[in-house]
Amino acid sequence: MSHMGEGARAFAIAAIVLFALMIPGGAPAQDGPVLLAGLPPGAIDTPAPSGLRQLTQNPVPQAESDASPAAGGLSFDVDVVARQLDIARQSIQPSLGGSVYDFGRQAIATQPQGDNQPLNRLLLQAPGVAQDSFGQIHVRGDHANLQYRLNGIILPEGINVFGQVLQTRLAQSVSLITGALPAQYGLRTAGIIDIQTKTGTLDPGGDFTLYGGQQSTFQPSAEYGGTAGRIDYFATGEVLHNAEGIENPAPTFNAIHDISTQPRGFGYVSGIIDPTMRISSIFGVSRSEYQIPNNPGQTPNLGLTVDGISDFDSTLLNENQRQITDFGIVALQKHVDALNFQLATVVRYSSVYFSPDPLGDLLFNGIAQTASRQSVSNGLQGDGSYRFSDANTLRGGFYIQSERTSFSTASQVLPVDESGMQTSDQPFTIDDTGSATGWLYSYYLQDEWRPVPRLTFNFGARYDQMAEYVNGRQLSPRAAAVWQPTDNTILSLGYARYFVPPPFELIAPTTISLFTNTTAAPTVPEDDRAKPERDNYFDASATQVVLPGLRVGIDGYYKIASELLDEGQFGAPIILTPFNYQKGLVKGVESTISYDIDDWSFYGNFAASRAVGKTITSAQFNFQPDELAYIANHFIYLDHDQRYTGSAGLKYRLPRTKTLFSADLAAGSGLRATPPGGIPNSVSLHNYEQVNFSIVQPVVTGIYKGLELRLDIINLFDEVYQIRNGTGVGVGAPQYGPRRTILAGISQRF
Repeated sequence: MSHMGEGARAFAIAAIVLFALMIPGGAPAQDGPVLLAGLPPGAIDTPAPSGLRQLTQNPVPQAESDASPAAGGLSFDVDVVARQLDIARQSIQPSLGGSVYDFGRQAIATQPQGDNQPLNRLLLQAPGVAQDSFGQIHVRGDHANLQYRLNGIILPEGINVFGQVLQTRLAQSVSLITGALPAQYGLRTAGIIDIQTKTGTLDPGGDFTLYGGQQSTFQPSAEYGGTAGRIDYFATGEVLHNAEGIENPAPTFNAIHDISTQPRGFGYVSGIIDPTMRISSIFGVSRSEYQIPNNPGQTPNLGLTVDGISDFDSTLLNENQRQITDFGIVALQKHVDALNFQLATVVRYSSVYFSPDPLGDLLFNGIAQTASRQSVSNGLQGDGSYRFSDANTLRGGFYIQSERTSFSTASQVLPVDESGMQTSDQPFTIDDTGSATGWLYSYYLQDEWRPVPRLTFNFGARYDQMAEYVNGRQLSPRAAAVWQPTDNTILSLGYARYFVPPPFELIAPTTISLFTNTTAAPTVPEDDRAKPERDNYFDASATQVVLPGLRVGIDGYYKIASELLDEGQFGAPIILTPFNYQKGLVKGVESTISYDIDDWSFYGNFAASRAVGKTITSAQFNFQPDELAYIANHFIYLDHDQRYTGSAGLKYRLPRTKTLFSADLAAGSGLRATPPGGIPNSVSLHNYEQVNFSIVQPVVTGIYKGLELRLDIINLFDEVYQIRNGTGVGVGAPQYGPRRTILAGISQRF
């Protein structure tokens, strides 16, 4: 535990709540994230990017600012048309019946670290989001099962976690959509992370930032956007270099062998063809190099000898991993009277390369595996809506994706006899390669109907089909009712049938017979292929505006799963492997409160959940026989189950100097672990609370738009806590949360 002790942590939490209670009255400021439970269009406080005008059916007026000829000889204001098309695009895919937690641009910028924070750290401030190692997050008791969208367009999954690939600074807003999702959302259903990107219209001008501090952190970044005639453009890039690329496996302040370099870039360009149509393109690149951190004090315990050597200092291990993700999108959007549609094509390349320590990995693990995996996805997505009347809107669409994956491994192993005794200290190499192509097909149709002004029904269905290592298909009904009995109250009830294919890019069918009579031979010879998960999902929520600026909400959910999907790290490469539980149950409740008033902003979230599974039915060779035998007859907690999860934030801006003070809190009861000789995943790690703090001072220089200075302290009270302890089903290594880290930055705006 930290030197500050329990008292300091309790004080930090109490201080956030106390300051919230001292907030004076006034007009809402809306600095914080906002819960929007199952909102129909036109409901209270529907968020929109700052300055957007509401789309109407009236002709767009002429403006002297841009007299470029349009179709039919009309002229139009490019800025106004771009903003109206943004609104039209968002109306194609409303989240009717789902629960939406929205981070607007101001909420993002005023978090500790602001745009410099990783995207996964921002999402930890949403209700029901638990942290894990390698930048992963878990939403509502699921492992992964998240879908990322840019401007409504699906980003196909990559081998690498997207939370480490996408920059927070590219987002105009970030919404986490959960619950009983409407029919346009499928394939990944625990949460939809919908990112509306910055554009030159919404965020004109530029910014250059130098940011860094402890842990050898250096993070320069730049962005620039604007318009030129009918062209809207925005670009941003950053390079993150630090000494904690992956969570430290030890509680020490400095990790051993943990340098990472992570350059990322993003661009957006759109062109308005006429007042009703535009073409947009989006591209992103990411190149990341990681040293795999070492856990000191470990000694080989397999009793192996390699070239006469049987001992190894774990601090000298030299494992490294390279991750690459590139993507590109081209989209055509059209809005004509009652018809809206968007057609998009997307391509994504993803690869990972792991290089082991040849001697150390053999002695510790019995295998030193050089692993390479690549994936190329191509997708075509269409979404449209037709408004028959103010009370009835029909929506439909499709998504088709092809994915080509390939893998190659070169595994150094040692020979053993039938009894498992080593017969030679000379390693030899086993090569295993393969490739495959998989397809996904999805179609949906749904109808939004308002029989009375304050009651909205949204019902429909989607059809999903997969042709990958296994085949599967399902017709999934969806239904939701949203009732707004008063201007300040929203009630929502929904049901969804889900079909969740296993992540094709993570499946590499190993030929386990190649490892017979070697130190890498599995104790279980079964390797059934991962199957699609099928769910019945129920959700009910309520949101209430108690006072101006004060909003509270509660949301309950229950999921009954067949072939529940989970993922684990088996072996040294940080590549996750999917597997199934034959049966799964996930249930929970989330509560949230937000208060935005004058120069103050406060939010708080608390969630309780339970996620269990029974009988592992795929990738069995990764497990021990006693684990499989117990799980075959008993429900166990999933390794990522966290009983209680909380987050909170407080912000205050001094009226005269505009100095911003902000703090946020992430807390949890701990993920699961397996005690020595005990039941799998039967205990929780210790609870934790991490407080981050920030001070931001704008400086008026008279040059361009001025400067901004910031000071951030991550883990203010230096709480020492474990995310993982290296035990549990599918858990590969221990990881600790970050130690207290002081960072500072200067930004020039122009």
